[in-house]
Amino acid sequence: MTATIHSLIVANRGEIACRIFRTCRALGIATVAVYSDADADALHVREADTAVRLPGAAPADTYLRGDLVVAAALAAGADAVHPGYGFLSENAGFAAAVQDAGLLWVGPPVKAIELMASKTRAKELMAAAGVPLLAPVDPAGARAADLPLLLKAAAGGGGRGMRIVRELDVLEDELKAAAAEALSAFGDGEVFAEPYVERGRHVEVQIMADGHDGVWALGTRDCSLQRRHQKVIEEAPAPGLDDALRDGLHDAAVAAARAVGYRGAGTVEFLVTEDGRPYFLEMNTRLQVEHPVTEAVFGLDLVALQLRVAEGEPLPAALPPEPRGHAVEARLYAEDPARDWQPQTGALLSLDVTDEPGVRLDTGYTGGDTIGVHYDPMLAKVIAHAPTRTEAVRLLARALERARIHGPVTNRELLVRSLRHPDFVAARLDTGFYERHLAALTAERGDPRPAATAAALAAAAGRATAGGVARFGAWRNLPSQPQVRRYRSEPDGGEQEISYRSGRAGPAVVADGVRVVSARPGLVSLETGGVTRHFTVTTHHDRVYVDTATGSYTFTALPRFTDPAERTEPGSLLAPMPGTVVRLADGLAAGAAVEAGQPLIWLEAMKMEHRILAPASGTLAALHAAPGLQVEVGALLAVVTESHVPQPTASEEPA
Repeated sequence: MTATIHSLIVANRGEIACRIFRTCRALGIATVAVYSDADADALHVREADTAVRLPGAAPADTYLRGDLVVAAALAAGADAVHPGYGFLSENAGFAAAVQDAGLLWVGPPVKAIELMASKTRAKELMAAAGVPLLAPVDPAGARAADLPLLLKAAAGGGGRGMRIVRELDVLEDELKAAAAEALSAFGDGEVFAEPYVERGRHVEVQIMADGHDGVWALGTRDCSLQRRHQKVIEEAPAPGLDDALRDGLHDAAVAAARAVGYRGAGTVEFLVTEDGRPYFLEMNTRLQVEHPVTEAVFGLDLVALQLRVAEGEPLPAALPPEPRGHAVEARLYAEDPARDWQPQTGALLSLDVTDEPGVRLDTGYTGGDTIGVHYDPMLAKVIAHAPTRTEAVRLLARALERARIHGPVTNRELLVRSLRHPDFVAARLDTGFYERHLAALTAERGDPRPAATAAALAAAAGRATAGGVARFGAWRNLPSQPQVRRYRSEPDGGEQEISYRSGRAGPAVVADGVRVVSARPGLVSLETGGVTRHFTVTTHHDRVYVDTATGSYTFTALPRFTDPAERTEPGSLLAPMPGTVVRLADGLAAGAAVEAGQPLIWLEAMKMEHRILAPASGTLAALHAAPGLQVEVGALLAVVTESHVPQPTASEEPA
């Protein structure tokens, strides 16, 4: 039985909604968006032909309300629903409700979703199908020999409800924490344990199946570079797999798909040990975030294939196309990797990625949009495709390096450094990459003074501009005292003081070895050691963004004198980002004794939990946080008064 889709609603937001709309436009399908109040002016709303409001801002009130989405589809006259990824994409009840309403569901059968929704049941099914598995561990009977253990939420993904346990005495507490997080995120607190594989690789196989017994295994992807169990860089094909292992993964993925009568796009994920043994992790019954690398290598549009299969058509051929070349994808997040991956919010002033052959940008934002607190911090995905892995990695690193991204702090610098790290270049990949290398990858860069100098000169040139053209003849031809500008480098906080003089020939820097080649309001060229470098300078209020050929810098222009009123009371715990307080440490109240580094408050922002730690041992002098409280960045959560206990000298033995 075949059907024709004329109008499609995407039960999602942001980048994936925009991605699906792009294919719909190419196929002549009308598009419908849904949006929360926080997304009223979002890019996916602007790109859709029709949009329907879901009142509220929190996901639980909007994008997770399947009844509202179905009602929106019917009101807008859509005849099909695509769930995207995340939110309701793997919700069997939602898939059933869509079909009960007479709408076409662009996804797998409800039964397949149900069978794979619980990781514990999925593993039982895969064992029966002969797919290799890690043996589960009963937490109640765990012994030291079973360590390390990985605790995982049975009903979800994305790193929520997941913990690594290396010591038995913390197992019980970590089980409770994982269950609480899983219950909050997925409405199901079931947690299971399995051996944690050190230096394991995360390798997955893309599946596409139709309703005519056709199943394609579309190669492998490596997704080992992860932070907080969420992927950061993915590539296809997974490098360094021998033919036997690759064929075995393909066969296991096809067996998994056939075992549940699968239809549509799906992904079978495996953990591959250092010695090349694969183990089934889970099956994602939806389109993956990283699907573009498979599209690039196979020359396919997976969304178009999803729509084709949903309409009842078979796959175009018995076998998929032959793969060509290599593709790498980097996820651009609004977060600060050097500060525990803290999500960042605010106005995104510019998001421009070079339009080079082989480079693709998938995004849900453009310059001028606002990054809010309610949703995932991913801004965009940048994908590069080239004949070889070396070329693809080099192309992607350069595209990211040259991108103009102004606004909140992002992980762009981390991505560039990761792609150029010797281990990544040599394809020595495993899920512990950032545990080992994060400190080096987020260390301060080289001297930011040339960029700060360019910022100061661009500002000075702006004052000497008439009619949009810099007139250096307008600079005073009299000896003058040096002009001084102060900047704070962001996000590291280092301060730069730049001195320059103005003259008829233009500005001159009061520093040895620096010659000003040219200075205009937005463009400065400096020569140092015989090498000329160009700096593009953009100013937004007190923020100055300096883009160069080898990276970007952000500065805050500082006043000549600091304001004493800006000082904060010692021991204050401030909210590092806007969010919601989800829980407090057991028994936490004013007057309680706390230890340095003790987690006191858990704050949820952009789908992640962040722990607020005691800055010192002492007494909780004040507590302003409570579960459910929504706070802005910088809000005072608590105050710890440090205790001053005399330390024993070398001759004093503790009793």
